[in-house]
Amino acid sequence: MVTAKILVFDTSILCVWLKIPGKETCGPEDDLWNYQRVAKLITREEKAGSTFVLPLAAIIETGNHISQCKGDRLGIAQQFSDIILKTADEVSPWAAFIQQTDMWNKERLHLLASDWPRLAMQGLSIGDATIRDVAEFYAKTTIQPVEIVTGDQQLRAYQPASAIGGIGKKPRRR
Repeated sequence: MVTAKILVFDTSILCVWLKIPGKETCGPEDDLWNYQRVAKLITREEKAGSTFVLPLAAIIETGNHISQCKGDRLGIAQQFSDIILKTADEVSPWAAFIQQTDMWNKERLHLLASDWPRLAMQGLSIGDATIRDVAEFYAKTTIQPVEIVTGDQQLRAYQPASAIGGIGKKPRRR
């Protein structure tokens, strides 16, 4: 039986799921993600009662890829807009991460500015750094396992170890 989790989606997986031309796969050859694998994961996790989180960085980055793709930009943009609306409206399994605004306050921006140059030297993008922060937020505030769904091995290395120390709150979702 699959345990319900908090899944934090990365741009790479969203691009594959939306079938953005030129971004139909992600990950290394030994851990390749294609549409079938992503769709299977999403179906399985939805049935298990997992909660899907769409970080602001993933929204912006995925939107950029859509606007620059060679394919059906309008159709793909409409599909992605539907996901964004489900997230904003907390349509199950999507959860609105309203605390994301807290990540952009003065204190958090100072922390990001302080930490990110070291992360950049390791090749971690600023978007990925904020996706990592979203996953860490959930790991500290829930009892559910938290997983960053990504084809990016470097970002996956920042996977929260566990949900220990959480206060037992489940993300709000209708």
